[in-house]
Formats: sequence, C-alpha cells, structure tokens
Amino acid sequence: MQPLPQSVLFCCDHNAVRSPMAEGIMKHFYGTGTYVQSAGVSNDLEIDGFAIAVCQEMGVELSRHRSRSFDEMEKLGDTLGSFDLIVALSPGSQHRALDLTKYYHLTVDYWPIMDPTGIGETRETKLNAYRQSRDQIVTHLVSRWGRPEGK
Repeated sequence: MQPLPQSVLFCCDHNAVRSPMAEGIMKHFYGTGTYVQSAGVSNDLEIDGFAIAVCQEMGVELSRHRSRSFDEMEKLGDTLGSFDLIVALSPGSQHRALDLTKYYHLTVDYWPIMDPTGIGETRETKLNAYRQSRDQIVTHLVSRWGRPEGK
C-alpha cells in the first residue's frame, strides 16, 4: 500500500459514470486530506442515474455532481499539471492523460474499469453492471491505499 497523495484526478470518457464514482468513493473512504476531482475527455453527458443509485447503496452521494472535461477544468482554473496522480479509467482518458505528460511532470495510472453503460436490458441487470464497475473501483482503491477504517 502507498501513502495517500496530496491530489488525485480521476478521468474517463464523459465524466458521467466511472470517474465521478471513483471521485465520490475516494472522498467517502479517505476524507478530505486528499484533493480529489474528476474529469472526462468530453463532458457531453450528465451524471448517470444508475451510477448515482449504486453509489447511494454504499452511502456515497453523487446527485450533485456536474460533469466537466479536461478543457473545462483548465478554463475554470484547475491546473492539470498540479495533480500528484491522474488515474485514467478508460483507454481514451488514458491517452488524453498521457498527452499531458508532454507538458507536465505527472504520474498517470491506468485502472481498466468496465464501462457499464451498454450492458443489460432490465433495470436490475443494468444495476448489476454498474455495481461491478463500482466494485472494481473499490478494489483498486483498497489495493492502492488500504481499507479505510469502518468502511
């Protein structure tokens, strides 16, 4: 296990499912000692209702999340080069994050988290797919930084 970084940026394709889940779960597990944000390659989708539902099951509130892109973060004043760690959760976001290493000294990790958005026909099969993605994120967090007390 590694010590918690000062700041982490989770990223995926749209900042609507995987990266907001990772941001919310990390904050829930490890508190406010680490600055945690999330972004997408694009921000053309709002937070996904199934992502909200499966995170709510573990006490993580995502309904107020507003999707944003890398470009939008920079326009709002977040310097992407100031993050200690960028965790890419999709191949597209990994490519975008690695592009940033041309300009900034960054550590980029890739956690291959399943995209649950196209899986399942019924509400329950969709929820199960989202739970699998959520649980993959939890597994990566715990293996990297340990199980938080009481969680």
